Amino acid sequence: MFVRDNVIVQQEYGFEPRTTNNRMELRAMMAGLSMLGPGDAVDVYSDSQLVVKTLTEWARSWEGRGWKRKTGAVENLDLVQAAWAVAKERPLARIQWIRAHDGSRWNEYADALSTAHVRETL
Repeated sequence: MFVRDNVIVQQEYGFEPRTTNNRMELRAMMAGLSMLGPGDAVDVYSDSQLVVKTLTEWARSWEGRGWKRKTGAVENLDLVQAAWAVAKERPLARIQWIRAHDGSRWNEYADALSTAHVRETL
């Protein structure tokens, strides 16, 4: 979801059977970053510390080590590499962590979007 001046500019949601929360969080970050242009200097929020740390702390060193962690393989490597590529194309986007279910209007809205596919199929 892309919000400017408290107005939703663009939003997406999706569904993938037999997946994990971590994979969907990475996909959501890629979708959000893809809504931005390379020169957009904006704050991008996620309530997933794993996603934020992956893209702000870990991915650069994993890439430098041939996509290996010091302790073994990088989990969800396909999505980590794809998300890292999208993030690198938007160097001015500031990826930040936000606490989940803490009353943030847009984080709560994004959380509701995450289950929108269920409401459509009922």
